[in-house]
Amino acid sequence: MSAVSFRSWELTTEHSASSYGQHVLVKRATGEAYGPGDIVTAYPSWGLMLASDAVKRMAKTAHLDEDGQAIVARFCRLSA
Repeated sequence: MSAVSFRSWELTTEHSASSYGQHVLVKRATGEAYGPGDIVTAYPSWGLMLASDAVKRMAKTAHLDEDGQAIVARFCRLSA
């Protein structure tokens, strides 16, 4: 599994901003990519936060298999 899909976002390595197999958070509507330490507004009601924090929040309500959970954990660890 090379991607994790959320409602309006995706964690993927299939984007030009991804390098060395590191996942980036991509906003589907615009194609903009963010690393774990970048500041994003995932949804207007969430306000500004680190991309890694947005992924943690999205993952809480997503149905992720083991691979998806591992991808989320790796992405979030990169900002620590």
